[in-house]
Amino acid sequence: MNDWKKICLVTDIPVLGSRRVARAAGMDVALFRNDKDEVFALLDRCPHRGGPLSQGLVFGSSVACPLHNWTIGLADGCARAPDVGTTTKFSVQVVEGAVQLRRAELATLALKEKPPVAGPCARHLSCA
Repeated sequence: MNDWKKICLVTDIPVLGSRRVARAAGMDVALFRNDKDEVFALLDRCPHRGGPLSQGLVFGSSVACPLHNWTIGLADGCARAPDVGTTTKFSVQVVEGAVQLRRAELATLALKEKPPVAGPCARHLSCA
């Protein structure tokens, strides 16, 4: 069995941008592409308050969380000092221009992480 799952082409991810990958269970994975065409994969959740990293600004080998501007390293998922915390990193490889993620990691990593509850429904979880 192939350990890797083809997700998209590198060119499907905007330069200095991201693309979200839905999983069967758990939160989405965010793919990031920097200006050197390097591709990284992290859980789409900032370790601070759960902000969607896929909506952050990519610069160099980092992403700035859109909620509170925490800087998260794309290669390791670690917040940069003075902030502290880590988001889950996923293995990624590029083969002939195709971005691939490990099937086992997609199926098992960070399944218990919950998206943040924010906005008008935060106090009233019965909102639909």
